[in-house]
Amino acid sequence: MPDSINPAALPEKCLVVINAGSSSIKFSLFAGATCAALTGFVHGGIELIGSTPHFFADSINGQRLAGHRWQCATSHDDLLGYLIAWIKDTVGPDRLMAAGHRVAHGGFSCTGPQRITADVLAQLQAAIPLAPLHQPHNLTPIAALAAWHPDLPQVACFDTGFHAGNPRISRLYGLPAALTDEGIRRFGFHGLSYEYIAGELPRVDPRAAAGRTIVAHLGNGASLCALVNGTSVATTMGFSALDGLLMGTRCGALDPGVVLYLLQEKKMCAGAIEALLYQQSGLLGVSGISNDMRCLLSSNDPAAREAIDLFVYRAIREIGSLAAAAGGLDALVFTAGIGQHAPEIRARICAQSAWLGIRLDPVSNRAGGPCISMPDSPVTVWVIPTNEELMVARHTFSLTGARDQQ
Repeated sequence: MPDSINPAALPEKCLVVINAGSSSIKFSLFAGATCAALTGFVHGGIELIGSTPHFFADSINGQRLAGHRWQCATSHDDLLGYLIAWIKDTVGPDRLMAAGHRVAHGGFSCTGPQRITADVLAQLQAAIPLAPLHQPHNLTPIAALAAWHPDLPQVACFDTGFHAGNPRISRLYGLPAALTDEGIRRFGFHGLSYEYIAGELPRVDPRAAAGRTIVAHLGNGASLCALVNGTSVATTMGFSALDGLLMGTRCGALDPGVVLYLLQEKKMCAGAIEALLYQQSGLLGVSGISNDMRCLLSSNDPAAREAIDLFVYRAIREIGSLAAAAGGLDALVFTAGIGQHAPEIRARICAQSAWLGIRLDPVSNRAGGPCISMPDSPVTVWVIPTNEELMVARHTFSLTGARDQQ
């Protein structure tokens, strides 16, 4: 397997998008003369961090361009260093115009994509307590790239940003005003995914784009968002990425009294509760089998079926809630891993949401869409792949003056 690609095959100018998490680091290289023309031409990353990680880089047509495997656990910093070195050796500073980063939380002040400065970075570091399992990993590549290429423009794009304009009433908890003023409120996440889908709706369904749409971002992390005229008005995630739907390893909506019980009666410490709610619950916790919906769907174990039933139940309850918040429903969009690739889950959610006017076309649903509703369905239903990396690339291009470097 080759360990590099021919620099002559690369565009003269490009930008890199990095999405760093706790168990994987993903990257994509984009090129284009305009923001609208940006196209990914290499994507890859490092997966299975914490066990036997492996690096890969693929071309847009799926050709494996580079790869490397580690036979034992390797530190997150060392793996990130390998990736940065590969980008450095492959692309070089002369070709690389800018770097964009997906960052979980914009904190209290960063409500839109930001060119990274020392002040912005300090604000994002201050937001680490708001997203403790995501934010530190999101920010680490920023420092690594700055050390290699101090003059490289970098942009942070936030999963919270798209929901910043939600009505105040939808962002409040029933807590004392002083705590609200300190920032304990609903933020919402998966905003880059929802922003991409909102941008695609005018092309695929102008009625939905101008009306009331619920987008179901269903993956290992899962949430729903209500759009009115393409703008977020309500979402299922709140102060943290734990709220709302059942997820791969996260619990979703939980009575806060449960946390008090775990603290007071079970004598669990904060760290143990954090691990329980983020890493040991959800599909994995309910089934005791796996956090992977594909594995559960192929299982005959009653516990697997119960986990799936709960996943669907939580989704249909929240769809009803968001339809109320939006004042009705004109379209439902499925996206992300489960939303795009699990027709059984889509069928069950639509069947139990039929009261809203959804009439599913079983044949189109099995085929994967894009439109999976019957022609006479009052509510249109779509399967639209999301592209968060492209949203980051577009914001990075726009904010760094990359057009002037072409």
